[in-house]
This record gives sequence, C-alpha cells and structure tokens, in this order.
Amino acid sequence: MRFKFIEEHRNQFPTERLCRVMDVSTRGLRAFRTRPASRRQRSDLVTLAHIKEQSRLSLGSYGRPRMTEELKEIGLDVGHRRVGRLMRQNGISVVRTRKHKVTTDSDHKFNIAPNLLDRDFAADQRNQKWAGDISYVWTREGWLYLAVILDLHSRRVIGWAVSNRMKRDLAIRALKTAIAFRQPPKGCIHHTDRGSQYCSHDYQKILRQNGFKVSMSGKGNCYDCEYGIAA
Repeated sequence: MRFKFIEEHRNQFPTERLCRVMDVSTRGLRAFRTRPASRRQRSDLVTLAHIKEQSRLSLGSYGRPRMTEELKEIGLDVGHRRVGRLMRQNGISVVRTRKHKVTTDSDHKFNIAPNLLDRDFAADQRNQKWAGDISYVWTREGWLYLAVILDLHSRRVIGWAVSNRMKRDLAIRALKTAIAFRQPPKGCIHHTDRGSQYCSHDYQKILRQNGFKVSMSGKGNCYDCEYGIAA
C-alpha cells in the first residue's frame, strides 16, 4: 500500500521525499516497480488505453458517467468508480469547448422535398405549419442533442427529444411526441432542413402515414429553417 501511494503521488512530490515519509527504501521501490504486473494492473492498463482513445475521439467531452457508458458498449466490464479513478490518476477530464457542432448532414442520397414555406413562417391557426430542428447544449458530461417540433402559429414546442448522441431516432421521437400530443389534421405542413435525419425513409414514412405536406429549406440556406425555429 505504501509503494502504491508513492506511485500515485510521484508526479506531485519528489520520489526520495515520498520514500522518507512512507518509511521505505528507494531500493524497495525499484523492486516494486520491476515486479510483474498483477491481473488487476493489467486490466487497468487495458481500460486506460480505451479511456484515452474514447477521450480523444470525443475531443475530451466525456465525463465519468458518459465514459463508463461508452466502455460498456464496446464490451468492457467497468464501473463508475474504476473509470473515475483511472481518469483522475491520469489527468483525463472534460475539456469544455465552444467548437461548432454539426447537426445537419445534407450529404446523403435521400429525396429532397420542395420548399413549400418559402420563408413564410406565419400561420393563421394551430396545426397548420410545423417546423423541426436539432440543436445542442453543453452540459458537465459533454454535448446533449435536442430535437424539437414547433407549431409556427404559437411558436410553442409541441414535441421534443434529447440524447447524448445524434442518433437516427432522435428526430423521430420528437415527431412522434408532437403527433401524439396534437393529432394534426391531414395537410399540415412539416418544414425542416435537408438533414439526413429528416430525409430518412423512416421519418418520411411517418409523415406520409399522418398526411403531412413535406417542406424543406433551400440548399445552403440555413435561415429557411432556423428563422422559424428561433423566432
């Protein structure tokens, strides 16, 4: 335990001083360091390698809970405490950044609907024009993605869904919530950008089944959609 304490704090204090305080010899410390790694230590090294890789891929946005979730998804049997210990001992922490996050993937082969709104975001009555969008917000555990559906008559959020990943079903969950809440009549215009989430077959199938008129913003013109969402 004394040798382990020295190893954990050797970056903060001189090794010789730690040995004196813990009443061990530097020779004993060298012997401890040359021992074959235990099964637990080898497991920690493998876990740490994955933690560093996930931290790199996420641009430092993963905290302990999110990191644990990611490691479990790739098949590692780890808990929050162990992940937190390894991150703390190795100086791995959340790096806050204001770097722009891309939420619209328009590089796809899905069909594109015409722009029925043509930047006319006024609506005389409810369930006449809906607009959808995906945004993101920074939290202590990294970025969270938020999908919303607005009724442009009242500019109220009538459907929403949140996730720590921008998965395909994020927009679908928001749409289903809005449909269940409002049960819109056939002919309601549904307007979004050209993102793959909205152009996907699954999303468009739901729109057809509920009688929506599909509208999408013009190519390269984010204001076609974002003006309505932000107003």
